[in-house]
Amino acid sequence: MEIAEKIADFVNSVSYESLSDKIIHEAKRRIIDSIAVARGALNSPPHLVNKNVMKYFQGDVPLLFGGYSTPDFASYYNTFLIRYLDFNDTYLSKEPLHPSDMIGAFLSVSSLLDLKGKDIIEAIAIGYEVGVKLCDATSLRKKGYDHVTFLQVAAAAGLAKLLRLSSKETINAISLTLVPNIALRETRSGELSMWKAGAAADASRKATFAAILAKFGLTGPSKPFSGKMGFVNVIAKDFDYSVFNNLSLDGILKTSMKKYPVEYHAEAVVEAGKSINLNVDDIVKIDVETYEAAKTIIADEEKWNPTNKETADHSLPYILAYTIIRKDFWLDAYNSEAIFNDKIRSLMRKISVYENENYTNIYPKELPVKVIVYSNKGKDEIEVRNPRGYYNNPMSDEEVEEKYMRLGGKKEELNILWNIEELRVREIVTNIKGI
Repeated sequence: MEIAEKIADFVNSVSYESLSDKIIHEAKRRIIDSIAVARGALNSPPHLVNKNVMKYFQGDVPLLFGGYSTPDFASYYNTFLIRYLDFNDTYLSKEPLHPSDMIGAFLSVSSLLDLKGKDIIEAIAIGYEVGVKLCDATSLRKKGYDHVTFLQVAAAAGLAKLLRLSSKETINAISLTLVPNIALRETRSGELSMWKAGAAADASRKATFAAILAKFGLTGPSKPFSGKMGFVNVIAKDFDYSVFNNLSLDGILKTSMKKYPVEYHAEAVVEAGKSINLNVDDIVKIDVETYEAAKTIIADEEKWNPTNKETADHSLPYILAYTIIRKDFWLDAYNSEAIFNDKIRSLMRKISVYENENYTNIYPKELPVKVIVYSNKGKDEIEVRNPRGYYNNPMSDEEVEEKYMRLGGKKEELNILWNIEELRVREIVTNIKGI
């Protein structure tokens, strides 16, 4: 059976009443987390670019923290804010994904249609499940393609629910999203650019545009996955169809939140770095053992000389050196003074990163990292198996709220977001203010 058909049947089978209290609660946590990290990106350089670009896309859909635009650009705009800090949630499998990137599109379309909070919760549960299953089915990264290719399909599924598309229309929405829009991994190769966040934002935009086209009758190829020139036959011949035999609603429970604003493979690196209590001048060298994905993504050659925020948050040596010296890791780690700090750079040069095959074999059930520090005083060794926030070591509600407040949120906003079910999303988006 064509995967798009299975997704369409799944979308139409889900109702708010079918969601468990646990899934509903987790969806609220992701909304809170997404708004928190979006607010933290309000002063970022690309956000200032997007504010200017917005003038060319005038509409009546409210944007996060002020302004109005068209539905597709609102999805782009909201998602760019959510994604920019690299501080929102993650799923790790054959392919990684940041599932809450799609919440930017859900906020846009829910506002357009004047839907309630329970509608967006429904869309989140659907989108997360589809996104998780796609990541379980094949790797895009190893083939040279970017994970936002899966994001847009998952977003289209959630948007289909918000737009109340029929099964046929849902298939068209997925097809119109996937067939024209295969993203390249070059986005995350070498020195990174603003497009690291832009790729997810654009995927949300495309999913929104495709779903609206499908609602009004535009058709796409009927077999976007299984067709002769479809996704599987052209890009992913190893696609595991069997993972779609069990579409449930627990995908969101397998995803992980971030306690620190770094690429997810570096979460454990920060925890290990905070545990190192040595005089930096006494350190002779540092060996880091980790799994293949972490070494490949955040310790490749270009990550040893970060010159911007986008590369620094994907640089294991920078993140570790900064943490050891400052004993914390927060947004101020990405200002130019820190990135080009001589003391941090000097410590980075003492760091070597190696793949530990035992760690690679256990990934992604665990995210182990071992930091071995050699100093004039001897050797210190710290191992972290699962960082705080990983699905098997989740952050508490109190920690989620602390993150929200630290990023400039207000207590009264939290009270609203925890009780979002019967509230109008448009009013929530309109009334939540910036810093």
